[in-house]
Amino acid sequence: MLLTGIIALITCISMILCVLIKPNVRIKNLNLGLYWIIALIGATMILICNLLSLKELGNKLLESSAINPIKILCLFISVTFLSIYLDEVGFFKYIANLTLKKAKTSQKMLFVYLYVVVSILTIFTSNDIVILTFTPFICYFAKNAKINPVPYLISEFVAANTWSMLLIIGNPTNIYLATSANIDFISYFKVMALPASLAGICAFLVLYFLFKKSLSIPFQSSITEVKLPQKPLAIIGLVNLSLSTILLAISSFINIEMWLITLFFAILLFVEVLIYKLIKKENPTELFKALKRSPWELIPFVLSMFVIVLALDKHGLTNFIASKLGTGSLTIVKYGIASTIGANLINNIPLSVLFSAIDLTLPIEFLNRGIYASIIGSNIGAFLTPVGALAGIMWANILKENDFKFPFYKFVCYGTLVAIPTLAFSLAGLYLTSV
Repeated sequence: MLLTGIIALITCISMILCVLIKPNVRIKNLNLGLYWIIALIGATMILICNLLSLKELGNKLLESSAINPIKILCLFISVTFLSIYLDEVGFFKYIANLTLKKAKTSQKMLFVYLYVVVSILTIFTSNDIVILTFTPFICYFAKNAKINPVPYLISEFVAANTWSMLLIIGNPTNIYLATSANIDFISYFKVMALPASLAGICAFLVLYFLFKKSLSIPFQSSITEVKLPQKPLAIIGLVNLSLSTILLAISSFINIEMWLITLFFAILLFVEVLIYKLIKKENPTELFKALKRSPWELIPFVLSMFVIVLALDKHGLTNFIASKLGTGSLTIVKYGIASTIGANLINNIPLSVLFSAIDLTLPIEFLNRGIYASIIGSNIGAFLTPVGALAGIMWANILKENDFKFPFYKFVCYGTLVAIPTLAFSLAGLYLTSV
């Protein structure tokens, strides 16, 4: 038990230090994230020390349960591929430019429009993809318009990590935690609609009053014409994403697992675009770029954390943590706060793997409360530090690439001011929904 805990602790501390000091390592033309390499080393040590046998791991990876990480990874990567493809054909850039043109010269209107657009796109795609797309756009636009990018960068980040709670596909942590408890698309939405809406409204109001003064200065937009450069390809992507979302919503009624639906539409999109490009006698560069940009690093990362959590569970450490959190009327508050803080100690994806095991130790009458509170914490925890979520790590890296300095302490200050009331409102919303 002690050795398992030590390996897990060293792995998590090392991952966080790498994120803060040196998140990536370049080997020739290959840029690798150190966080998953460290997680892989930790998992390998668990197996070498025989704290978890290969047979035990194999049985868990091959079982047909909802917590099977292979299914969860397949679901997330498929959805992400659909979203990245839309970015590659210029859909997100088109929406961003349209938003900019609509705001005219008003920073306040731009702030409102940007928050709404990012929120809507996050709901139906993924918070990570929206951040990857809009962050460099905001940096570029603010530089050319000679305005302060901070209100928009913070707003975009908060919106993406708040409204990602609304649907099960909005964040990999939602997928992992919800599917571990066999929660389907509709059941998830029924419970999370109110907490996510309250959180989104609260976060917007806090942000608006935080930046109200700096947003009163008008700006000059250089956007005169907005075009969607590859309309047929964008339509193909939107149709596949829409149909995928509809089928996900009714998956429990048609008795098809969610990962099969998203995988089918990802493959269908690939085939459709390939045929279209062959007819047009063009290279399918958008497809290959989307494949290249897909989050393949999540596979070794999640599987490695799965190994570590299995070992923790085997040696009784998840039961120990669960006993300290306890049950009762404050389950929602305790699990919500613990997961928010925990996300910033070990990152939200390892947290979701860990809390899926902890939550499943809860008595049946408290299980859903623990699961949904953990989901809320794993999303809102991203506000507190850039370490709290992969989205935060990507966001910080993009700012560095665009030569924009945003100190760690500033992130924490803004994030804390938004996170505390947003967490309170979302957890209150969860209390109001009968879980």
